[in-house]
Amino acid sequence: MKLSDWTPLLLVLHTVAGFSQAQVINSLLDLSSSSRTVLPSLSRPANYSHIFYAVMFDAGSTGTRIHVFTFIHTDSEELPVLDNEMFYSTKPGLSAYVDIPEMAAQTVRTMLKVAKNAVPRLEWKRTPVLLRATAGLRLLPAGKAQALLHQVQHVFDESPFFVPDNSVSIMNGTKEGILAWISMNFLTGHLRKETKSTVGILDLGGGSTQITFLPKLKKTIEDVPGADYIARFDALNRTFELYSHSYLGNGQMVARLAALGALDAEGLEWRVFRSSCLPKKFRGEWSFGGLTYQVSGDPDGYTGYKTCYQEVLKAVKGIIHQPFELENNTVFYAFSYYYDVAVDAGLIGDVHGGRLQVRDFKKKAKEVCSKTTKRPPVFPFLCMDMTYITCLLKDGFGFKESTVLQLSKKVNNVESSWALGAILDHFYNLNIR
Repeated sequence: MKLSDWTPLLLVLHTVAGFSQAQVINSLLDLSSSSRTVLPSLSRPANYSHIFYAVMFDAGSTGTRIHVFTFIHTDSEELPVLDNEMFYSTKPGLSAYVDIPEMAAQTVRTMLKVAKNAVPRLEWKRTPVLLRATAGLRLLPAGKAQALLHQVQHVFDESPFFVPDNSVSIMNGTKEGILAWISMNFLTGHLRKETKSTVGILDLGGGSTQITFLPKLKKTIEDVPGADYIARFDALNRTFELYSHSYLGNGQMVARLAALGALDAEGLEWRVFRSSCLPKKFRGEWSFGGLTYQVSGDPDGYTGYKTCYQEVLKAVKGIIHQPFELENNTVFYAFSYYYDVAVDAGLIGDVHGGRLQVRDFKKKAKEVCSKTTKRPPVFPFLCMDMTYITCLLKDGFGFKESTVLQLSKKVNNVESSWALGAILDHFYNLNIR
């Protein structure tokens, strides 16, 4: 779909939402260039029994994404073969429309056109459509979050797709981590009967962050601070017992608020929030969750990596549990803002990602922070974001500086996220608990 096809609707949506002309233009560009992924069709096996489709909306804190999956179910496989993914995303997230939920519904209604184009018309009534909201809505007052979900439910009910029970809901953080782990291990071929090794996941969203892996040592499970650090699910006649936890409030965007001292702040129209993580001479606006903040560097104070680290450490210390076991022979895939920030910093390419050691984040953070006073920044928050990721990995989870992470936006041309795992759970009832 061409950008011109979206322009009239987005102008209306963003004007009503109170966004500036520049924000409207940026949103149009985001939508025009947002990832659209189509997997090449596999050579379908002669014994495949049927093809089926599923539509999953990921309502995140900074954007809404739609995944349209095409599966092949064969008689010989207990889990299906993923044949195709259509992916599309737009910004801002639904929480930005907290006071105008009808606009959130319109966003979803428009994105359903992607599903209609990807799924054959004769399959619409058999294709489930679901939406799961994550930290963006978990951070909202319950009444306002439900008002948004009610509007989305109405859009689903009037659509031609199959609408299951509980098709629209807020997903808890632990399940988000488990489903991301299922997605990644399915895509990397580790979710099979004969598999002994698996991969771990690190997901850094805007409002929350998740860590999930399959421990090799019993002490890792025995050492957890509470039952909500252990998760189980059933697949392939096997029960998987995972270390999994979600930290609401430790996503990249909320960490910015913490560093700025702007969490739950009032008087936003007249206050300026300063941080040593920002360039001294920088002053500007930053929006998140439907609110706009006036932010600046500290022109009279210290700046740089050390002072910035102390600011972001307050969002991590005493909050993030360090698992007993983070062995080097467990490969961890890191995605979402881990990937995006690494791209902004020039550590990896924006297409294929790459492998980085934790010390690479630290080294680059020091470099970026040291340059904040020397020239106008392209990414004014990059020092803060890189420093927070370094702190989260080292002082938060307790990774060694030598630990290697696989930074991935896609695996086998499929978006790195929990969405695929959620669809597998929907069809195969993995009994997550």
